[in-house]
Amino acid sequence: MHVLVVGGAGYIGSHMVKYLARQGCRVTTLDNLSGGYRDAVLHGELVEGNVGDRALLSQLLAGHRFDAVMHFASFIQVGESVAQPSKYYRNNVTNTLTLLDAMVAANVKRFIFSSTAAIFGEPQSERIDEAHPRQPINPYGRSKLMVEQALADYDHAYGLKAVCLRYFNAAGADPEGELGERHEPETHLIPLVLQAASGRRPHISVYGQDYDTPDGTCIRDYVHINDLCQAHWLALQSLMLGGASRAYNLGNGNGFSVQQVIDAARRVTGREIAVQYAPRRAGDPARLVADARRATQALGWQPEFAELDTLIRHAWQWELKQQRGWPGEQPTNGQTLPI
Repeated sequence: MHVLVVGGAGYIGSHMVKYLARQGCRVTTLDNLSGGYRDAVLHGELVEGNVGDRALLSQLLAGHRFDAVMHFASFIQVGESVAQPSKYYRNNVTNTLTLLDAMVAANVKRFIFSSTAAIFGEPQSERIDEAHPRQPINPYGRSKLMVEQALADYDHAYGLKAVCLRYFNAAGADPEGELGERHEPETHLIPLVLQAASGRRPHISVYGQDYDTPDGTCIRDYVHINDLCQAHWLALQSLMLGGASRAYNLGNGNGFSVQQVIDAARRVTGREIAVQYAPRRAGDPARLVADARRATQALGWQPEFAELDTLIRHAWQWELKQQRGWPGEQPTNGQTLPI
């Protein structure tokens, strides 16, 4: 099987490239390296270019016989999407439609789309399943929902079959220590907590201790990066066997609070982690937890790394590797986003 991984030099995409190679697939990565790293593409061919470049896409798709395309090349920062909606609609929607048009022209009819829980907006139930109302509250979430809606139309009109995988919080790192999170700037909770543990960051900021949760801090659903890759692989297999277009929510179904993450990081690292507490921020729900039973039942998805300490242990292994190459400058702040 030959798979084109768009955005395969980024955090999730690079882990997917490695996972596909381990399954015996031939892999080609397309990435403009604006948010990814050349050395993160451990297998296959890397084509440097933009997913919105129709001429490049046409050439690439004509020169290979791809069985499927996986798409990870979206901008993902909620706050930035509010400040710069044009950037998000242009890349996440317009460029994705360019990719889909090139696929239709080349008769490539299987597509795995990296979607998000942000399409649901404010939670209306304790656990969010696929039937939850889709009412995104920011341009990032709206851009992803627009693509999901377009994919339904492309299936009806052109027979392009797609599986949309809605992540809650991708987290952790390659268990073998070869890959991990390298966002610039980093906004995800677990790597920021571990940077505070390693000394690359002076502290971690926690926004709100007065939520309606057991310890007063926000609860989020963290799913290990390798378990996400397993879900993508199972979704691809379903399409290869002639399966219909579907959407699945991906999470561990439990949820961990910000305080639980910090406590687990202290256990795993054996280090003190400085915390600064601040008032809660507007728009942060108390709890965001997935109901992933559809993926379990329909795809046979069984997360392997569901324990929080295991997830943090893998991320810590990666953080120590990054620390060895760190020149020692102090970051400007310890801000983190829980989602």
